[in-house]
Amino acid sequence: MADPGAVDVRWARVDDAEALATVLCAMAAHYRQAPLDHGRAAATARQWLSDESPAYPHFALAFADGAVAGLASVAIAHPGIDLERLMFLKDLFVRDSARDMGVGRALVGFLAGYCLAKGIGRIDLTAEDWNESALRFYDRLGAERHGQKIFLRLSGTALKAAAKT
Repeated sequence: MADPGAVDVRWARVDDAEALATVLCAMAAHYRQAPLDHGRAAATARQWLSDESPAYPHFALAFADGAVAGLASVAIAHPGIDLERLMFLKDLFVRDSARDMGVGRALVGFLAGYCLAKGIGRIDLTAEDWNESALRFYDRLGAERHGQKIFLRLSGTALKAAAKT
C-alpha cells in the first residue's frame, strides 16, 4: 500500500478470488442471508474472474491498510437511449471493519474515473428504500433520484418459465 490509511482500488484479477470471496461472505452476513461457505465462494469468484472480458471487468475491489475492504459489482450496457453506454452499479459494499474510512467514496470515484476515460456517460444504480445510510451516501455524492421506477426480478420458477417461451 502506498501510504497507511489510503484506500487503493483496482479491477479484480483472478488472483484476487480469495479477497473477493471474503467480501462476498461479509456481504451475505451483513444482509442477513444464509452464510456462504468461503471455499465455495472463492471457487465461484475464481470462475467469475476467469470468465470476465478485459474490456468490461465486473468487480472493483478496495483495499485499506492492506486488507480487502469493499467491492463494487458492475455491468456495462450498450447503448443507453442517448447512444451512450452506461455502467450499472449492481452492488457497492464496504466491510464493517472499513466503514467510515472513505472506501465507498474511493470505489465510486474509481468507477466514475473509468467511465470518463472510456466514454461511458453515466452510472445507474438502485438502493433499497429502507437502506437509509446508502441513500444518504448517494445523496452526498450528488446522485439524482429519477422518477418512480420499480425494480423487478425474474428468478426461480419465473426465470425457468420465461426461458421456455
